[in-house]
Amino acid sequence: MKSKSLFIASLSYLLACLWVGSFPTAGHAQAKKKGAKAKRPNILFIIADDQSPFDLKIYDPKSPLDTPAIDGLAARGMVFDGAYHMGSWSGAVCTPSRHMVMSGRTVWHLPKGGKRKPRGKGKGKNKAKAPAKAPAPAPVSAASLGKNPSPNDLANFTMAAVFNKAGYDTMRTCKNGNSYSAANGKFTVRRDSTKRGGTDATGSAWHGEQVLEYLKQREAAKDTDPFLIYFGFSHPHDTRDGKPELLKKYGAVNHTDRSVLPPANPKSPALQINYLPAHPFHHGHPNLRDEVNVKGVWDKRDERTIRNELGREYACSENIDIQIGRVLKKLEAMGELDNTYIFYTSDHGMAIGRHGLQGKQNLYQHTWRVPMIVKGPGIKAGTRAIGNIYLLDVLPTLCDLAGIKAPATVEGISFKPVLEGKKDTVRDVLFGVYCGGTKPGMRCVKKGDWKLIKYDVLDGKVHQTQLFNLADNPNELIKEHHDAKTIALNGNKPEAHQLNLAYDPKYAAKRKEMEALLLSEMKRLDDPYRLWDQPKD
Repeated sequence: MKSKSLFIASLSYLLACLWVGSFPTAGHAQAKKKGAKAKRPNILFIIADDQSPFDLKIYDPKSPLDTPAIDGLAARGMVFDGAYHMGSWSGAVCTPSRHMVMSGRTVWHLPKGGKRKPRGKGKGKNKAKAPAKAPAPAPVSAASLGKNPSPNDLANFTMAAVFNKAGYDTMRTCKNGNSYSAANGKFTVRRDSTKRGGTDATGSAWHGEQVLEYLKQREAAKDTDPFLIYFGFSHPHDTRDGKPELLKKYGAVNHTDRSVLPPANPKSPALQINYLPAHPFHHGHPNLRDEVNVKGVWDKRDERTIRNELGREYACSENIDIQIGRVLKKLEAMGELDNTYIFYTSDHGMAIGRHGLQGKQNLYQHTWRVPMIVKGPGIKAGTRAIGNIYLLDVLPTLCDLAGIKAPATVEGISFKPVLEGKKDTVRDVLFGVYCGGTKPGMRCVKKGDWKLIKYDVLDGKVHQTQLFNLADNPNELIKEHHDAKTIALNGNKPEAHQLNLAYDPKYAAKRKEMEALLLSEMKRLDDPYRLWDQPKD
């Protein structure tokens, strides 16, 4: 299986070379004189908005999405099969995710997540009390870090601020809003704008142009300082208005009429293996925009609507890949590509029909996981690792690769040892949360092949537990996926054992173990809530 994956990756790389120009293969174009001071590495950090890893061929070989530049990065670098975002206390999942990227802080230790809520029962049976007013944050100090969930000068210890102090030139382009404004303002060059249109001027090409213009300016000025470029995109977040030629390729239209279905098109991507026409119980966030009001989908989950929206998603994602290819080609022409660490990721995943959901406010693998590819000096080509990394591990890893001491505010773990092939993972246990709707919300924990998800939503009206063995059931298939009508739609007939195992007596001991592990992680990470069946400590 591994040899087959390596073959696919190698083939994808060859195609990528035709698309963006071949990467250098024998070190730097100009060899350094023996004994010369080593040049500090550059950083190109690329982040998409709302992209499931399973949209990409490197994670799902059956995906119709063409991304030759991203495939090329994977073939020349390392792919992570266990990269996650820690979760969200907001319906705008982007916001805490991007705070974690910038600061290296855990989900409950972020500026907007610093309001602590008591763990008492409150008015309802399991409802938390109204938010208490957060105490004024204190400045960062070694003594206060363990006690203070959100230092008020945290922005001074975020990505751009840290690299500025180390002598790097820092540049950023990305969407506006739902991010960490104070940290974004630390970039010395900032060209942000939300671009989700279907033309070069209004879509992803705009972000690509900002990076290309910046690189041309550096070239003209003969700037030799190392750089950190934060190359963010506004797509494939909705509204997914793709370019006409790419929409045509993926059998999609920019659908705007809620009263009718989009046209059927045989070129539209097939429904995903874990597609459902509806989720079996309420997700816990009534009137959530992503589930009921995304233009082109709204509250519909029929085959034509979902397949059209997948086509739009892929059209936008391929356009992102095109822009990445342009930038990589420029770096190669400048002689900088070999000395640049390139990260590709997303702020979180996305459902678009999987499990009957549309948005990013869930903890299934398609949405909790993120793509993560890293290429750069010293990283063996065509490798894969589990990693068990969070997005909050990015900052300490960047610091480690650049030889910069990570700030004391960082709670993440550098995964440089994984990139160097010295380790396969940096932690054993992973935690996830979504409580941007009714409280306490959703929680999950993963260890090895086992994953537990719990739902405590709608003021106690929904109490659900799911237990999956991801080795046997990687797509987290549940009872509803075994329905004949669903099988007819998505073409997948699950194995008999591919079910939620939480209520199977044979797995009672494993569930108990995972429940205890979840509570332990909630305590360790200062989760201010407790679920209906947990002790209220």
